[in-house]
Amino acid sequence: MTTAAGKKTRPDIETRRVGSILLRILLSRSYKNQRKGKFFGNENVPEIGCLSIIVLGASGDLAKKKTFPALFHLYCQGFLPPDEVHIFGYARTKISDDELRNRIHGYLVSERSPSSSEDVSKFLQLIKYVSGAYDAAEGFQLLDKEIAKHEFSKSSQEGSSRRLFYLALPPSVYPPVCRMIRKYCMNKSDLGGWTRIVVEKPFGKDLGSAEELSSQIGELFDEPQIYRIDHYLGKELVQNLLVLRFANRFFLPLWNRDNIDNVQIVFREDFGTEGRGGYFDEYGIIRDIIQNHLLQVLCLVAMEKPVSLKPEHIRDEKVKVLQSVLPIKDEEVVLGQYEGYRDDPTVPDLSNTPTFATVILHIHNERWEGVPFILKAGKALNSRKAEIRVQFKDVPGDIFKCKKQGRNEFVIRLQPSEAMYMKLMVKQPGLEMSTVQSELDLSYRQRYQHVTIPEAYERLILDTIRGDQQHFVRRDELKAAWEIFTPLLHRIDDGEMKPIPYQPGSRGPAEADELLAKAGYVQTHGYIWIPPTL
Repeated sequence: MTTAAGKKTRPDIETRRVGSILLRILLSRSYKNQRKGKFFGNENVPEIGCLSIIVLGASGDLAKKKTFPALFHLYCQGFLPPDEVHIFGYARTKISDDELRNRIHGYLVSERSPSSSEDVSKFLQLIKYVSGAYDAAEGFQLLDKEIAKHEFSKSSQEGSSRRLFYLALPPSVYPPVCRMIRKYCMNKSDLGGWTRIVVEKPFGKDLGSAEELSSQIGELFDEPQIYRIDHYLGKELVQNLLVLRFANRFFLPLWNRDNIDNVQIVFREDFGTEGRGGYFDEYGIIRDIIQNHLLQVLCLVAMEKPVSLKPEHIRDEKVKVLQSVLPIKDEEVVLGQYEGYRDDPTVPDLSNTPTFATVILHIHNERWEGVPFILKAGKALNSRKAEIRVQFKDVPGDIFKCKKQGRNEFVIRLQPSEAMYMKLMVKQPGLEMSTVQSELDLSYRQRYQHVTIPEAYERLILDTIRGDQQHFVRRDELKAAWEIFTPLLHRIDDGEMKPIPYQPGSRGPAEADELLAKAGYVQTHGYIWIPPTL
């Protein structure tokens, strides 16, 4: 209320004061709900503050080759508006802003995403570099000062700003870095802003080390603030799995032990460790590929339909799959090491580290009892590909006598040449009633000619900004994954299981093919899938 003289009365002032208090309470509750993973409807709490993205380990290979290019592509597509986003690099290397910009410049433009020099120049100007140790207060205090300076320049209300820390670092420095972030670089108020951290694999080397790492980070941050990134979960065809399985009626009755004989999830590279021998030897192919990438794909292939698409509902179902996996039997494992691997001067002469592994997992539940899930990964093989191969059982009462030509298969090619195709029997064109194996094919390069498929890191970084944890690994999920593989890994580490030598450029040890045949996989001879040309 206002008097004739224009002065505000006491009720007017009280109304404004109460309104201000209520606004602060609402914003505070929104922030707390967001930290706990709660949302209004299907949308995240609205965010109005500026965004600071901090890449720790900014001078390293991962940051140069993956993180900064992903940020650049998001910038070019309008997801990182320059009027509200700033990017900070942090590392021990003592270099200037321009030196960091020069280091990453050559990695930003690619054939997949050609961009103008003006785009590159504008993006690079968003980047500022801060040098400091990973376990000392001075560097992180300076980093916080630079972030706050950016937030002030964008006129962000204190506490409403958003801070995303991407740890492109070895796991050994996660605990001290997280302590420094927690102590010196957090968003300090409850007005709708947030602080999130992204950590890269490997998340430990076995169950004990993974749990120790999780505990150390968990003491500093709540689970909704922690994003454990597995870039396979950002691949286009992996993200398509839930749609394929639960949005297509004809898959629903087929996707079970009554119709499916076996499932293969395969990762093959046609090159060796190539200068990374010392790092690779510390982990091996199971820790590097199978325990994380391929096991995550298995969860999506085998899980039950979630209650909804909310991240926690999806991750709940993935955990149930992992908890249903039976202990691995030694006789259902084949290990290999390519000849010449130990010639790398960074690899020990008597290294027992496998560069190839085939492991059969069994899921003890109603849907998958008796169906072997074959996880296979190797380096220095005869081809490069990653795919899911679902092989169906033989047709009962085969009146066409076409059993020898192969089984029906549903194949999802994750990389390269993204595609999905169904191998099936058809009549051979002509006058005779003879059969031949062919395919129903959806090749992305042909079907979606004018669509750029985003890189996995682009998608996952955008998810972290949006607060969507669907494609990230939850702590109990990580624990269940390590529980499956830790006993096997310890037997390998103790020398109880030895890798079989194999020739570079081959299919791997012959024993692996024999194991597949024992598991029930029937290889198709004479059929080769050829990606269609435009």
